[in-house]
Amino acid sequence: MIELPCFYSLSSPWAYFMGPQLEDIVRRHKVRLVLKPFDFQEIVPRTGGVPLRTRPPARRSYHHEELDRWRHYLQMPLNLKPRHYPEKVTDPDWNKRPGWMVIAAQLQGLDAFRLSHALLRALWAEERDTAAAEVRIQVADENGLDGRALQAAETSAPVQDAYRRFTQEAEAAEVFGAPTFIVDGVRYWGQDRLGFVDRALEALRAKQGN
Repeated sequence: MIELPCFYSLSSPWAYFMGPQLEDIVRRHKVRLVLKPFDFQEIVPRTGGVPLRTRPPARRSYHHEELDRWRHYLQMPLNLKPRHYPEKVTDPDWNKRPGWMVIAAQLQGLDAFRLSHALLRALWAEERDTAAAEVRIQVADENGLDGRALQAAETSAPVQDAYRRFTQEAEAAEVFGAPTFIVDGVRYWGQDRLGFVDRALEALRAKQGN
């Protein structure tokens, strides 16, 4: 089975937007989606990305214009300035913890993609603080998972080892933004490149005779 890695952060609005499109691509091509939340704050500045909070005002305002365009185009609810997306980060792990929960679900063979999208929707469309353990537990429970068990597993050795490995892989692959997909060794950055991911998977399947 073809594996489709997705490097991303659980605070990215673009990762939220990718949800329905990516689900359709995975279903049609019957690929194995591997979610790889990684330490965005650590890696992206080293690989050439510019975190939103450090961008000049002109680029930040354009970012809001793009979000507005895409939320209308995709018909997905999104708050341009969500209440729990901090302007100034005081907790360096605020967006890591949701990623750890997703990894925990994935390692247990659960529906990690559904959980991931629900956590992103909670942050960007539902004004919920996914940095808070109780919120993550609630979101997991709402999606048919054992929220308390997953939250307890967030700091376990297997989850933390996977998070470090995904972070190292992201840097080695020269990932500089989220989400980034890799098909047959080629990077595709952004949910707006999913059309190219779709075609690349079709070509790869043909090459492999699938």
